[in-house]
Amino acid sequence: MAEVEIGLGKSGRRAYRLDEIAIIPSRRTRDLEDVDISWQIDAYRFDVPVLAASTDSVTSPATAVRMGELGGVGVLDLEGIWTRCTDPAADLAELAAARLDAALARLRELYSRPVQPELVAERIAEVAAAGVRTAGRVRPQRAEELAPHAIAADINLLVISGTIVSAEHVSSAGDPLNLKTFIRRMQTPVIVGGCVSYQAALHLMRTGAAGVLVGAGSGHVGTTRHVLGLDAPQATAIADARAARMRHLDETGVYCHVIADGTMSTAGDIAKAIVCGADAAMVGLPLASASDSPCPGRHWDLSAGHPTLPRGRIMDVEPRGTLAEILHGPALGPDGTTNMMGGLRTSMAKCGYTDVKDFQRAAVAIVSP
Repeated sequence: MAEVEIGLGKSGRRAYRLDEIAIIPSRRTRDLEDVDISWQIDAYRFDVPVLAASTDSVTSPATAVRMGELGGVGVLDLEGIWTRCTDPAADLAELAAARLDAALARLRELYSRPVQPELVAERIAEVAAAGVRTAGRVRPQRAEELAPHAIAADINLLVISGTIVSAEHVSSAGDPLNLKTFIRRMQTPVIVGGCVSYQAALHLMRTGAAGVLVGAGSGHVGTTRHVLGLDAPQATAIADARAARMRHLDETGVYCHVIADGTMSTAGDIAKAIVCGADAAMVGLPLASASDSPCPGRHWDLSAGHPTLPRGRIMDVEPRGTLAEILHGPALGPDGTTNMMGGLRTSMAKCGYTDVKDFQRAAVAIVSP
């Protein structure tokens, strides 16, 4: 892709957001009944290609169970409120009722409490007891400490994520986590991220990860672009990761899943992310808008509670329906925020594709200059 001159001493690529592209239907259409939107990573198959984001406003043990019942998977934040508080129901109710500034102060206080490792295993076991797949997220800085507790509870998917995660972290303060060594000794499939470039995605894939998260904490409540100046329009970032996946597959014969993370608020956004190359989507705001979310009416980013440099905010959200209605309908309006899986399935049918991997071949057009 040709670079555009920013000034005499700097140039850069033109990149595209999901709302700047559109899917172009092919010459063929299909019956909805012939479309399969399931997703399989490692040994685990899910009826829908959706992961509930690992933030406490989206995923609790109860919503993780509900996500599993609805065909997806909920990713618990293993460093969040549910592993810092024995019973956070009253705390979440307080966050839902307080003014935004008071809620943010309270959120930071809650996140300043220590993680209780025994609660990590307890929360995972609580979800597993319902008979659904389990997933949990830790930061690279605490993976060595907390992952063993998750593994002991037979977690199905381990997510190691941060604003930006690289396979080549350099530190003068000690030995950082060696992702390749860590992942290779795991029996549990590991998903890592975020990343937003071809090289970063490729290097993360080479660690042996089952999947990579594409995104840089710049979703609807993320403020990474304002605080750090870091961002990458999601359509281009996913397409770059797709190219990295192709090279990794050529080199190793191993297919690494690309998971779009952030900025998707409608069924059309998820469809466009898949066409750009995603195998699945990690969704936050739409699921936080569920009336049965952990903190109805509020949503916040993973890093909103950071004590010194928050890179996310807490925001009001309008409840749009139950989790079941948001994922499977019936749609409560024409804006694509409910019956999202029905929207994805219909998009695939209108374009003539039968499954998610096939849908990645669909054509797109740029609709914004």
